[in-house]
Amino acid sequence: MNTPTHLLHALPLWLDGALAALVVIGCAFALVGSWGLAKLTDFLRRLHGPSKATTLGVGCVLIASMVGFTAVGPWSGHELLVTVFLFLTAPVSAHLLVKAALKANPQLKPPEPAAQAAEPPAPIAHR
Repeated sequence: MNTPTHLLHALPLWLDGALAALVVIGCAFALVGSWGLAKLTDFLRRLHGPSKATTLGVGCVLIASMVGFTAVGPWSGHELLVTVFLFLTAPVSAHLLVKAALKANPQLKPPEPAAQAAEPPAPIAHR
């Protein structure tokens, strides 16, 4: 389907700026998540980058796409559905991967924090 050229310039300047900012922010999040996947040391740390940062990055790009194409044409919910499913499935899949890794290798579990002193914390004085 050919898009008429007059629709390509129909966005106001503020909307162009907002969409460009969303795409740049999304690409930065995706880059940081991918870099974390490549550079972090163990499985649990490597899983954190793609499950958090990359999800936010792709979500920002999808929201920018949805708003931009809705501004010049009829509304389509494809990007919205992809965004919703991405935000629903990424944390669940990361949780399942961590559970499977801990079941396969229990030594991956981080040590418990040091026990706190037996004294209760001092009450806060009211002025």
